[in-house]
Amino acid sequence: MTELNYPAEHLSLTPLAYANGRPELMAIIRQQPADFRVEEILGFEPEGEGEHVFLWVEKTALNTQQVADALAKLANVAARQVSFSGMKDKNAITRQWFSVHLPGADNIDWQAINSPQIKLLTSTRHLRKLRRGVHRGNRFVITARNLQGATDSLTQRIAAITGTGVPNYFGEQRFGFDGANLRKAQQWFAGEFKPKRHQQGIYLSAARSWLFNQLLSQRVANQQWNKLLGGELLMLAGSHSVFPQDDDPELAQRLLDGDIHLTGPLYGKPGQGNKHCQQQVAVLEQALFDSYPQLLAGLEKAGLKAERRALRLIPENFEYQLDADVLECRFSLTSGCFATAVMRELLNYQVAGREA
Repeated sequence: MTELNYPAEHLSLTPLAYANGRPELMAIIRQQPADFRVEEILGFEPEGEGEHVFLWVEKTALNTQQVADALAKLANVAARQVSFSGMKDKNAITRQWFSVHLPGADNIDWQAINSPQIKLLTSTRHLRKLRRGVHRGNRFVITARNLQGATDSLTQRIAAITGTGVPNYFGEQRFGFDGANLRKAQQWFAGEFKPKRHQQGIYLSAARSWLFNQLLSQRVANQQWNKLLGGELLMLAGSHSVFPQDDDPELAQRLLDGDIHLTGPLYGKPGQGNKHCQQQVAVLEQALFDSYPQLLAGLEKAGLKAERRALRLIPENFEYQLDADVLECRFSLTSGCFATAVMRELLNYQVAGREA
């Protein structure tokens, strides 16, 4: 077993452990926006009436906030009146829903938002605003180019990915270019500066996502990310329902079948009714926490509540097409999961000169 040894307060985007070993097949992704396509799966149908205009928008090479700002300007409303469920990649072509709080008559020409980078696909109404994280998932179409190396192991790796899943890492985009969001979080917590209000959530998310990745990487390195230890907190697949490990002899088979997942910590202040891991799992997580007291103090001061996240993700409806040195992958993930977590187990890819 690999020894737990976290250098105190050293935050960096060090390589994360692979479930199936580092892939030998190399490729480049995101050469152009069309190489990374994302379509939001809302999970419910807007009702066609209500105070909130729902807009189904395709964007190219823009981040989600840029589109939200453009919609607020067009509607002549405050930015807080425009909502969306999830942040989507910038260097991509993505489709997602936005909502605009507009009670009363709607006399806005929404088609005026159309440009080379924004396309309005449809509009309707709904009784409630679109809240963060309510969408069920996302569909991805990812094109990897300039494949180098033998493709013999591709089928075997895909079978492992679709059968047993991959570590549910937060993707590199969560941490900003070259880890900038992570460094900003550390500087903020050290009292070196105070970020603007709209930046705080980004830095807080980067900090606790990094903690989660460190814990998960350690469990992957020790081959403990998909098998029961002792004192686990488990999550029912397709939900955020968490329950403690007990003596149920069927738990191991349910884990193997993908019916339940192990979880790791999204650090924050323990809330009333929070469940706690125990025994061996508690020791593993506490070893990580003890090494980063300043990081933990910053997260607690910000008022974040403790949560749990599945250690594993299993892509659905995985399909692929290999044509010479181009590989196209199609799959769906539940909300909050990163497509790059899947691709890194399949390919040793590069993005803009940076190795995954």
